[in-house]
Amino acid sequence: MPALDPVLSRIDAGLDASVERLFSLLRIKSISTDKAYSAECRKAAQFLVEDLKSIGFEASIRDTPGHPMVVAHHSGETDAAPHVLFYGHYDVQPVDPLELWDADPFDPAIKELNGRKVLTGRGTSDDKGQLMTFVEACRAFKAERGSLPCKVTILFEGEEESGSPSLKPFLEANKDELKADFALVCDTGMWDHETPAISTGLRGLVGEEITVHAADRDLHSGHFGGAAANPIHILSKVLAGLHDETGRVTLDGFYDGVEEIPSNIRQSWNELGMTAEKFLGPIGLSEPAGEKNRSLLELIWARPTAEVNGITGGYSGQGFKTVIAAQASAKISFRLVQKQDPEKIRAAFRDYVRSKMPADCRVEFHEHGGSPGIQLSYDSPFLGVAKQALSDEWPKPAVMIAMGGSIPIVGDFQKLLGMESLLVGFGLEDDRIHSPNEKYELASFHKGARSWARILQGIADAQ
Repeated sequence: MPALDPVLSRIDAGLDASVERLFSLLRIKSISTDKAYSAECRKAAQFLVEDLKSIGFEASIRDTPGHPMVVAHHSGETDAAPHVLFYGHYDVQPVDPLELWDADPFDPAIKELNGRKVLTGRGTSDDKGQLMTFVEACRAFKAERGSLPCKVTILFEGEEESGSPSLKPFLEANKDELKADFALVCDTGMWDHETPAISTGLRGLVGEEITVHAADRDLHSGHFGGAAANPIHILSKVLAGLHDETGRVTLDGFYDGVEEIPSNIRQSWNELGMTAEKFLGPIGLSEPAGEKNRSLLELIWARPTAEVNGITGGYSGQGFKTVIAAQASAKISFRLVQKQDPEKIRAAFRDYVRSKMPADCRVEFHEHGGSPGIQLSYDSPFLGVAKQALSDEWPKPAVMIAMGGSIPIVGDFQKLLGMESLLVGFGLEDDRIHSPNEKYELASFHKGARSWARILQGIADAQ
């Protein structure tokens, strides 16, 4: 794209100034979970509004019951230009424990780590550094051309790290203003230092907490053992029965809507070279659990799961107490893929648990949220544009991956605004997000801005 060369050169020439702008944002202590930092969150939102206004966006702070949103709009080069919504978040995680940081987490710096230049400080990777890559791409277009190739709406929120309580109501109240052709989400990462990635799938989630009730009080195991129902035994059987000997989940209809990944995608995942030794070795394990005869990446990206997250019951204090507990509880989470229905999964689980209860025992259920998995179409034209743009920028071709976790905003965009999302980010696994000594590679920041410039131009050209 020769016409894009001046824009990319502008990004290169302005790198030092771009880093300084990022550092100004990083110095703002926008910790959303702590009310003591509410003024800092607003300060970060205001910084972004003023910066976006400086490059021609119509930008404003939008108040919510929590921390404010930043909304900005810019027209495209033509009335027919595609319209994209870019999403990021300006809030950050708390910095505790402070003594584990090598330096002040809100005093960003450029350092050398393992022979690579990195930006250090809270929010560098999650998500201030990421969102500013897009802003810097827009700045370069405006400096060189005076316009943007696409119509752009920007939405920055300030509560992502505290559960986004204001986001869904805000989307519902502002549907018409925020709806675009599709969304761009930057809160993701690369495969490795040289290989960019597009995340095409996100697993959904169903959370359940169950409590099995038996006798009306804790019992002496000598007096009642062998005669009275033990809720810990009952709960153990329930949990053990969730999987068969091949690792498959046993709930009726659990795999309804679960499709096999395309053979070309499976092959591309195999070529990434991820092994059990590489993935499990650093955490002290060696053998994959879960379904048999599935690759490791299939297990964490493309297959649904049932996991027990916690068990309580009986006496767990110091010493020993011979007691049969009156109740026992467990927390269970299901990660869902593709077309699985969260409510059907929840209903099937509850039916299964009830079927395991003795006649004189009862079970209590407590819901902990539910959301479907997200799967982007592998033949989406915008996916192909982004893959080519990233491959043109980085040393190795872009790969299409998936994510084992969830990004709720992607589901909200799909459900509330009718938009698919393109998930592109430049974080790395060792960026230590949410941990002390967070960092972001200088190359991720620099080439991330160049990548967004290529993607925006590619989207415009493909229209």
